[in-house]
Amino acid sequence: MTTAAEPVMLPHPQRIGSVTGRIISRLQKDYLNDVPYAVAALARLRRGAGKEFPEVPDLWGLADTRGLYEQPDGSWPLNEDELTYAEDAVHVSLTLWALHQQSRGNGMHQPDRPKAPTGFGAAVRRLMPRDEIDESIRKRFVRAGTAPNLSALAQRLRDIVLLLRREDIPLDYALLAEHLYRWQQPGGRDIVRRAWGRSFHAYRGPDTADTADTADTADTADTTDKDAS
Repeated sequence: MTTAAEPVMLPHPQRIGSVTGRIISRLQKDYLNDVPYAVAALARLRRGAGKEFPEVPDLWGLADTRGLYEQPDGSWPLNEDELTYAEDAVHVSLTLWALHQQSRGNGMHQPDRPKAPTGFGAAVRRLMPRDEIDESIRKRFVRAGTAPNLSALAQRLRDIVLLLRREDIPLDYALLAEHLYRWQQPGGRDIVRRAWGRSFHAYRGPDTADTADTADTADTADTTDKDAS
């Protein structure tokens, strides 16, 4: 006998990432199109960067976070601790993205993909030369990974986000929200540290040799054209 398929529910971290991604994607699109409400929303969200969710009631209602509370089939039984983790993860991600997006002409939230990694570790690695480790940036990365609590972590992430903004390096803020949710759970910090470290070490930037070859080819072509003329 055929039965109706049950709704597919994402695990908690992935659903939190999905909610965050939907909120940011809409705001980002409208901000880049200079829609007034989005420009104003980002200005307010930026003021919450590095602060905890209960500290900034002025931000309530700026983002549609209903997805954290809806239980379409009764299978989203967040207890009080889990709900707090979720709210804080979304809040930190949204406010950091708003800071990152400030005055940028391209979207600073970009989903992480194999050929275009935008996870936190990969983004930090992009701040460094291809074949070198910048010690000052590495120390900031380590300090984020060893933050004693979410408040300290948000502040340390804020410092790195300012560097990413300066260099126009995007970040996957939906994935960051997932990681921040996990980070607050018992045993979650080690899982997140491993993910960040793996993303950092696995990143490979554009091959500078290929860039040089392209430039040499262009120079040769220019010289040939001049000789011919």
